[in-house]
Amino acid sequence: MRRVSVVLAALALTATVGSAGAAARTESTQRGEIDRYLDRAVPDGASGTLVAVRGREVICRGFGIVDREAGTAADCDTVYDIGSVTKQFTAAAIVKLQMMGRLDVDDRLGRWVGRSVPADKRPITARPLLTHTSGLVGSLGADDEPLTRRQLIEQALASPLRSRPGATYHYSNVGYSLLAVVVERASGMSYEQFLAEHLFAPAGMRSTGYVLPDWESRSVAVEYDARGRSHGRPIDQPWAADGPFWNLHGNGGILSSARDLVRWHHALIGDRVLDRPAKRALFRPRVLEEPGGDTRYGYGWVLIDTVVGRVAWHNGGNGRSYAELSRLLGQRTMVFWATSQVRSRDEWNLARVPLTSEVLRRLVR
Repeated sequence: MRRVSVVLAALALTATVGSAGAAARTESTQRGEIDRYLDRAVPDGASGTLVAVRGREVICRGFGIVDREAGTAADCDTVYDIGSVTKQFTAAAIVKLQMMGRLDVDDRLGRWVGRSVPADKRPITARPLLTHTSGLVGSLGADDEPLTRRQLIEQALASPLRSRPGATYHYSNVGYSLLAVVVERASGMSYEQFLAEHLFAPAGMRSTGYVLPDWESRSVAVEYDARGRSHGRPIDQPWAADGPFWNLHGNGGILSSARDLVRWHHALIGDRVLDRPAKRALFRPRVLEEPGGDTRYGYGWVLIDTVVGRVAWHNGGNGRSYAELSRLLGQRTMVFWATSQVRSRDEWNLARVPLTSEVLRRLVR
């Protein structure tokens, strides 16, 4: 995961607190500014979708072709693999289960894994798993390795710790897959079923998940590598019946659309999904990502304080698809963008284009 300070540097340095004329700026003015910026900034041949929200105003734009064989253009309903943006859904599921009285984030891991936990890992609870301070390794293998839930648990418990639980930030996909195990054991449902029933449905989201949504194939973006070679759609990959194998389950791989992420943003503003204590838990800055840095990890979100307020951010990618989700807390402002081809050999890399910070800056200035 790329550091948020790189992505939001322009916002932190150049954005100004709302001026007297900010309220008078119309949606059409903002749309024109954002369109002109995207026309300049997006490289020829790139494709994707970007949505910007300020209050109830929504500006959404697709650019480029997401299925070259069929000539399908990107739009606001195009479905992308959003990678590690999945983690904030997993974190929301954990605090939702705490709301429901099904668990406590200070429950020890041994309560949920159904087997004896080695002494070095007995102090691990959901809290350090959420904040990447469990000390667990980053990964146990490739995303597409056919790892079962049982094998994930066994290998995670047998792996050497990188640091004492609770001591140091080490980004860990394994930790978030174990949180998906906790979701399943605490809820009595599959991970995706719990998200679908308790997060996505109340938010009005219909195009988000692993295998449960009834997508039209043409709505899902085809993924392309840096050479422009097609790798097919994520829904066509060799997953298990309930979604990706457990090196990816819970930490990445969820598919979603710009329109659904707007619905999620509005749900997080209200209380349809999470109450205020749960949202405070998600967006509380907890651990520094690196010594002397300016970003902290909360529960499933990277948090940074800027001159216009606190920004919650996460990105994710698999080497082909890439996504970023940012929310300016307190201003009801959000930017999400995704692509199914993040790079084109040495010509361009969309992850290095400051789309998030530049669009946020145009929304709040």
